[in-house]
Amino acid sequence: RPGAAIPVVGGLVPHMLAILLAVPSTSCSAMQTLTLRSSKDQMPVVGLGLWKVPRETTADAVLDAIKAGYRHFDCACDYGNEAEVGAGLRRAIAEGLVTREQLWVTTKLWNTYHAPEHVLPALRRSLSDLGLEYVDLFLMHFPLAQRFVPFEVRYPPEWVYDPDAPTPTVELAPVPLASTWAAMEEALPAGLARNIGVCNFNTALLRDLLASATQPPSVLQVELHPYNQQPKLVRFAAQHGIAVTGFSPLGAGSYVELGMAGEQDSALRDPVIQSIAERLGVSAAQVVLRWAVQRGYSVVPKSSRPERLAQNLDLFGFELAPDDLAAIATLDRGKRFNDPGVFSEGMNAFLPIYD
Repeated sequence: RPGAAIPVVGGLVPHMLAILLAVPSTSCSAMQTLTLRSSKDQMPVVGLGLWKVPRETTADAVLDAIKAGYRHFDCACDYGNEAEVGAGLRRAIAEGLVTREQLWVTTKLWNTYHAPEHVLPALRRSLSDLGLEYVDLFLMHFPLAQRFVPFEVRYPPEWVYDPDAPTPTVELAPVPLASTWAAMEEALPAGLARNIGVCNFNTALLRDLLASATQPPSVLQVELHPYNQQPKLVRFAAQHGIAVTGFSPLGAGSYVELGMAGEQDSALRDPVIQSIAERLGVSAAQVVLRWAVQRGYSVVPKSSRPERLAQNLDLFGFELAPDDLAAIATLDRGKRFNDPGVFSEGMNAFLPIYD
């Protein structure tokens, strides 16, 4: 993964320890990457999120994204479309658009597979679906262990243990996070994953994991957008050499159709964002994604529209001024859209992970 190192632009987040690299891109002036501490692998700062992409359109969406210049794909067992992602990747490789070595593919361990004996089999199932020998990044999806559901019973197993029960609910399992992590560490020498990390962890969970891990997490993926900026968590991760990825970087959009947000919750409609976009001659989404990149972390926005795919990559020909960054900082509401402590109540459960 070649590239010439450059510093984080503008000194915008002076405590960020990640290094950004410029590499060629077919769709914008320069793509940047984050260099991960342990492996020195370079993760593109803009990827395509595959959550909620319908199976029937996933393969084409992946192929279109690669044609647009994407090399980073954020997948998960729970998304239910990894086989289709794999089909799209194979088509792109067969057409000579890209090589496997030029791709960055992330997958995630679902909650039902936290027991150590289930971790590597779950990863191998994802690899089989994706048609890959290894993933670039293997993440623990949530700091929640659920009761095991065998592959042959249901895959992906999702949240509810038994959908046919009189009162369907989420059933948890008493599995320590440290034991799950130790099993994930085994994926590295086995050649099944090049890097490992976690999602949806707070600073306390990160601190505890760092105290026991043989291999510290390379990446932390959490919900980050102008209405949920989490500056202390981002700073803590940087101080410990953990690269950060922001999911749902555009905010409310993906959650409106699920009834988990309203149109009024969209930061893209915020006057501050709109004003900056108008002045710079870019879209509101580009402002929000550029803001994230200048904070020093990667983003995995979702889009299936060709013009939006291209726009979301085209972030490196402009820069937000310090006054822009200061204005966006005032928008933080601590507004979280993906919160199992909220949505689990619709499954007859209560699963808070954020206080």
